[in-house]
Amino acid sequence: MTGTEAFTIDIMVQEDAPALCTLMVSNSERFSRYFPKTLAQNLTVEASNSFILRKIEEIESNVEFTYALRDYGTKIVAGLLILKNLDWDRKQGELAYCIGSNFERKGWITKAVKEMSNYAFKDLQLKTLQIIVHKSNKASTKVAEKCGFTWQKILEKAHTPPNEAALDMELYELYT
Repeated sequence: MTGTEAFTIDIMVQEDAPALCTLMVSNSERFSRYFPKTLAQNLTVEASNSFILRKIEEIESNVEFTYALRDYGTKIVAGLLILKNLDWDRKQGELAYCIGSNFERKGWITKAVKEMSNYAFKDLQLKTLQIIVHKSNKASTKVAEKCGFTWQKILEKAHTPPNEAALDMELYELYT
């Protein structure tokens, strides 16, 4: 897709399976609450291989767009950007993102969300993008705000992490 001097955003390929698995497993504690399904699908290299194949098919069929946020120098998968819950009739989608602890606090997610938003609006012709975060996730809230998303409302009991009660989530939106 695109990138900067520090990272690129692009489609994952089979060769990414070991790095994706390493990213997910080494960050399992931080991903388990808000990315439990993605984590569960990447606990082994073989599982990551299958995950990547599914994500390529989803992109090709316009169902969901999962891209690698890749360190420019090493080409290692540092995080994921996901455009999901697409409603083509309403021209709306939700952005989700995660990044490994070794790559946080570099501004990559903020820049990547801006790039993905531009892609969603210009190339996919979406009109509304959403980011759904928990109020305790201050870093993600800052990303939404820095990228021009505005708080809309509380979504009651919108996310149920593994072995926890359902959580109220904050809805942010960005429009073309």
